[in-house]
Parts: sequence; C-alpha cells; structure tokens
Amino acid sequence: MDTPFSPNPIAPLKKGDTIAIISTARKISVNELRLGIQWMENLGFKVLLGKTIGEESYQFAGTDAARTADLQAMIDNPKVKAIWCARGGYGTVRIIDNIDFSSFKKQPKYIIGYSDITVLHSHLHTFDMATVHAPMAFDISKATMEAQESLKNVLLGKATTYSFPSTRENIQGKAQGMAVGGNLSILYSLCGSASAIDTKGKFLFLEDLDEYLYHIDRMLQNLDRNGIFKDLAGLVIGAMSNMHDNTEPFGYTVTEMILEITTKYNYPVVFDAPFGHIADNRAVVFGKEMTLSVNEDSVKIIQ
Repeated sequence: MDTPFSPNPIAPLKKGDTIAIISTARKISVNELRLGIQWMENLGFKVLLGKTIGEESYQFAGTDAARTADLQAMIDNPKVKAIWCARGGYGTVRIIDNIDFSSFKKQPKYIIGYSDITVLHSHLHTFDMATVHAPMAFDISKATMEAQESLKNVLLGKATTYSFPSTRENIQGKAQGMAVGGNLSILYSLCGSASAIDTKGKFLFLEDLDEYLYHIDRMLQNLDRNGIFKDLAGLVIGAMSNMHDNTEPFGYTVTEMILEITTKYNYPVVFDAPFGHIADNRAVVFGKEMTLSVNEDSVKIIQ
C-alpha cells in the first residue's frame, strides 16, 4: 500500500545491495552475528563486515579511533546502502563528534539499531536525516516474526501499519507528525549537546531497560524541564523492561510518572507499544511522518 505521507528520503533497497555490519559500542564476535548475517543474506542482500567485528578494547569493539574509522568508512563507501549496527551497550557517544557526515548528507543511507544507537538516531535527526530504530544484527534471530517483517518492509520501502490493544492508561486521540526518540537514558544524556533532538510537533518514542524507578523519574523530569514533552504531536512509550526499586519503594510506576508529567499537555499517549528491549521490537523510521490513532480498544500506527 502506498503511504500518504511524505516520501522516505532514502531510496528503498533492492536484492544484491550491500549492508554493512559494524559495532560502534560493545565488542562482538563474528560467531555471535552468524544468524543475523544469515537473516540478511536470506533477504537477498550482501553483507560486509566492518573491522570492528571481532575487535576488542576492554568492553568496546576496538578503540575509539578504530570504531570511528569503521563507521566513517561505511558512511563514505558508496557501495554500502545501509549500516546495521551489530549491538548496543555503551560507546557511540565517545565517537560521534569525530564523524564527518558530509558524504552521508549527499548519499543518505539507513543506520539501523536501538539502545545505545539512539546517539546516532538523535545526532542524524539534527541534520533532518532518517534512521531506523529496529532489532540489531545480534538479536534479529530472537525477534518476533512481526518485528523481523517490519524491518524487512522498511528496507524495501514498504509502508507499515501496527495495530495493538489499547490500555486503560492510554490518552486517546489522533495525530500526525514525524517520529523521533529512542532510549530514554541516552536521550537524557544528550540534553544540551549538539545531538539533542527537537521534538516540537513530533511523536516521541521512549523505551528503557534495567533502571531504578527513581532514576527514570529523574530523567523524565529533566526532559520535561528541557521542553521535550511540551509541544509533542504524541507520546509513544515502549517497553520499560526490568525496572528496579529500592528497599524503600519509590512510590510511582513508570506509567504514573509519565501521566503526571503529561497531564498538563494535550496529545495522545500510548503505553506498552511493541518497541524497545523486547522480542517484539518493531521497526520505526525516525525522521519519517506517521499517524497515530488511539481509542478505547486499539492503537494504530501507520508509517
């Protein structure tokens, strides 16, 4: 089906195109990527492994200089049509300011990933460039069929529609705008930097993993004080996985924190979206228009 929204600025991929796999953060072996490589090759794409795959510098996939050089090489390589991040962890922020995106702006290509890759999503969004929040090479084989199909559809330039049950906490409504966002902790860490995103009139997607409830509240309060929630088209909350509490309970759930902040605003809010550190991590193109419809029974996202 044809999308009624603004066209994706990145040309759809076709069979035979080359997709590079690199790691901008945590180290990873070739063997750990075996199923991911096979998955991408089964779609008809060629896979080019970057020099960071199999490299090691403490917890990183090579030194900062090595990871910078690998990402730069794939950005500048005209034969590479997309860059699929191998895994997240931590480390992308250490190299982002050393990357020259001049050739990327002339020949944009999808950068695919989530978690720590939010650094790249956010930084490229400041250039009005589209990126893909989706499963990475190390975990695509563990993703649901729906999540796998969604990434395939994005790469091939097909429109996507996600429908899932509504929750009683959702704020109903319908809106249209551009998708942005990613991992809450990363977005929080980027506030005030050259990679901080503009969210005005846009849908903000948020997810996180393995955080204490009080720290989730601290991050949400900071984002609100920075105006991140003020003028949204809508807010989409994905998985808030493996949250922790102290011996003395914090007293708020993540849902309650978000509802408390957004009560002063007027836009649809969705919880439990298929997005984040879960098997059903559906692909979302950041930097592309979408519509969101939320009613008592269901939620529909069209992009």
